[in-house]
Amino acid sequence: MLTRWNHLPADEAAHEILPCCGSTAWAQRMVTRRPLADAMSLLAASDETWRSLDDAAWDEAFRSHPRIGETRTAQPSHARSAAWSALEQQKAALAGDIIKVELAEGNSEYERRFNRIFIVCASGKTAPEILEILRRRLQNDPEVELREAVEQQRQIMHLRIKRWLGE
Repeated sequence: MLTRWNHLPADEAAHEILPCCGSTAWAQRMVTRRPLADAMSLLAASDETWRSLDDAAWDEAFRSHPRIGETRTAQPSHARSAAWSALEQQKAALAGDIIKVELAEGNSEYERRFNRIFIVCASGKTAPEILEILRRRLQNDPEVELREAVEQQRQIMHLRIKRWLGE
C-alpha cells in the first residue's frame, strides 16, 4: 500500500490518505513528505505534520467524525472514514438506552462548552468508559481540552493509518 501511495499523483495520494485524519491540510502536507520508507516513518511524519497544523485544520479533522453514539458526521465524510468510525465505536454502539441518552446530553454540553464535537479514541472502550471520560474532560479549561482533543485525534490517526496500510 505504501509503495503504491508513494507513486500516486499528488491529488490522488491526498484523497487516499485523507480518511486517516480528516484534515485536508494534513493530507496535502503528508503528500509533500513522500516517499516514506515504511510504517514507522509514515507514523512519525504523520505526528510531525499533525502537530504543525493550526486550529482550523484540527477542527476540520474533528468534524470528520460522528459524535460518540452516532453514525453521521457534521460534514460529509469519506466512506472509508465512516466505516472506520463504526468499527472504532463498536463497543459504544452496544450501550443501553440510558447510557445513549447520557452520551447525547454529554455531547451537547461538550459542544456548547468547547464549540466542537467530543473526540476520544473510542476503539476498545465501552459506552460507560467513554461517558466517564467525557464527564471528566468537561471539567478541563478550553486550552487543556484542545490539547487533549488533538492527542485523541492523533491516536485515532495512528489506528487508521495502520488499518489503511493493512488494506
